[in-house]
Amino acid sequence: MASNTDHPNSWYAATAHELPPYPQLAGTVRADVCVVGGGYTGLSAALHLAEAGLNVVLLEASRVGSGASGRNGGQIHSGQRRDQDWLEARVGLDDAKALWNMAEDAKALLHALIARHGIACDVRHGLIVADHKPAYVAHSHAYARRLNEVYGYSQAAPLSREELRELVGSDVYHGGMIDHGGGHLHPLNLALGLARAATQAGATLFEHSRALSIEEAARVRVTTATGTVEADWVLECGDGLQDGLDRRVDNYVMPIANYIAATQPLGARAKTIIANDAAVADSRFVVNYYRLSSDGRLLFGGGESYTRRLRANPGAFVRPYMLKIFPQLEDVRIDYGWGGILGITMTRLPFVRKLSPRVLTAAGYSGQGVMLAPYFGMLLAQAIKGQLGQLDLLARLPVPPFPGGPLMRWPLMVAGLSYYALRDRL
Repeated sequence: MASNTDHPNSWYAATAHELPPYPQLAGTVRADVCVVGGGYTGLSAALHLAEAGLNVVLLEASRVGSGASGRNGGQIHSGQRRDQDWLEARVGLDDAKALWNMAEDAKALLHALIARHGIACDVRHGLIVADHKPAYVAHSHAYARRLNEVYGYSQAAPLSREELRELVGSDVYHGGMIDHGGGHLHPLNLALGLARAATQAGATLFEHSRALSIEEAARVRVTTATGTVEADWVLECGDGLQDGLDRRVDNYVMPIANYIAATQPLGARAKTIIANDAAVADSRFVVNYYRLSSDGRLLFGGGESYTRRLRANPGAFVRPYMLKIFPQLEDVRIDYGWGGILGITMTRLPFVRKLSPRVLTAAGYSGQGVMLAPYFGMLLAQAIKGQLGQLDLLARLPVPPFPGGPLMRWPLMVAGLSYYALRDRL
């Protein structure tokens, strides 16, 4: 399984509303449901199951929220990871509309969980999609209109080059769109708030309790180095960090590393970088994504590495990507740099499946987990209670296995991803 540490040297960790540590699993514990993974999916599933009166045990390999859920860009996007045009071409208009509505429900659930449980995670509204090539602008404008006319979504609007330049202090973009229904938040505080809510609802959480094996018999046994959980159901919610636990997931989900840097506070200069405090994601395949923090830093994500190990100096790795967009920040210090492991699929659509009568999974969010993962955790909880409607819709998504299985996915995918990264630069 991919390696991970406790909360890294990130701005998120430095400003987190920390929880007391949870104990390590010891001995044999029995439960109705064992959840593997203490990120958004697992925590939401544990919360919803505990609220329904089930006995829930959650196993986290490190600290709650220490994986991708506590390290990501914090951006709230609308829709699925692939746009509606792509989905319509592959699953038809009816399913594409159902998937859009599901994503809107996911967004509503995210905000409802934050409000209901009093999670202080600095939610802000607005997300800009910035086109780095002139040829992309016409599609962005048409897409904003289609969301309004076909999907009834009035929050998206096209941006000309001049309008975008008024909002984002960079000359590299040619136009794009703004989604007023998108936004951003503090991802680690969201995860910690969900953990607190799950605990208050009655779920039992264990940290430093990595699942090493899952055996299915009369009940399902999940074994760690220090104990065992016997349960009627198991939910595998570890995303890219559970790599190696279950080949049925490894065939479809691959971990990659992504990196973020946080500058020193920019003071009055912050508004010259992003004037309206929205989040920004650009049109590159290897996306640059950034936003301003609550204390006026630029949090900039850029660059990927297709290995299981994180880089030793992520701030230095991200800085050149940042300066290509904002050369005026050459004199600005990087105060924090960190990386994280996320799970991707071949089509960038989530892998949500019933793996067997007693084991379910949701993984492979491919960068869309802030908005989708809490909802999919709820869907897994509903599936255990016999409600499979939306799970069946997600199972119809085109998510093919990686060619060659877990052993060959790395060299083949690295070659393909490297090609698209090169195309970004052309």
